[in-house]
Amino acid sequence: MPSTLFWLLCGICAYLLGAVPFGFLIAKMKGVDIRTVGSGNIGATNVFRSVSKPLGILTFALDTLKGVCGVQVIPLALAPLTGAAAEEGMALPVLCGAMTVAGHNWTCFLGFKGGKGIATSAGMLLGLSPAGVGIALLVWIVAFVSTRYVSVASIIAAVALGIAVWPLYLHTQDVWFPAVLTLLALVAIWKHRTNITRLRAGTESRFHFRRANK
Repeated sequence: MPSTLFWLLCGICAYLLGAVPFGFLIAKMKGVDIRTVGSGNIGATNVFRSVSKPLGILTFALDTLKGVCGVQVIPLALAPLTGAAAEEGMALPVLCGAMTVAGHNWTCFLGFKGGKGIATSAGMLLGLSPAGVGIALLVWIVAFVSTRYVSVASIIAAVALGIAVWPLYLHTQDVWFPAVLTLLALVAIWKHRTNITRLRAGTESRFHFRRANK
């Protein structure tokens, strides 16, 4: 199979993988249309708040796994089936990871309306740049504990990731890689535009830590 067709097939399969709406499906199993409750988002945060905490954690894990599989599994799985060789380097895994995030954000199974891509992007980065994930996760935890807003923590973590990856790859041949991650970070921030509107209006939901009973 020609290289171009192999890349195209990998991109399509990665998109379809990302488009699987785990949050929607998990909520449906409980008789809830996640699009009609809470924030209306199909992501893990809304499942956590509107359906149940364990199912929200499960949604986060599955959405993260989509990102990991998009990067690491799809190119290797399709190579023997198509007779093509999985090319070395980061370009093909990055393409597959980006298409997986795109599938999650704009899923064809729900009218091209999906989640915000935070968990799937984290999974993609976990497969590509664990150091970047470590930095973003640390920033997310600090921001979340400080503000108790999941949206604020996610936005700040996206900004931190978009900045932090540049020193890691600036002096390598893969200098385009941080540019791609910065673009994905900007997309994640843009997907939070309704949260930003609610933050400005003072109506954004804040996470409340339960106090242990004495």
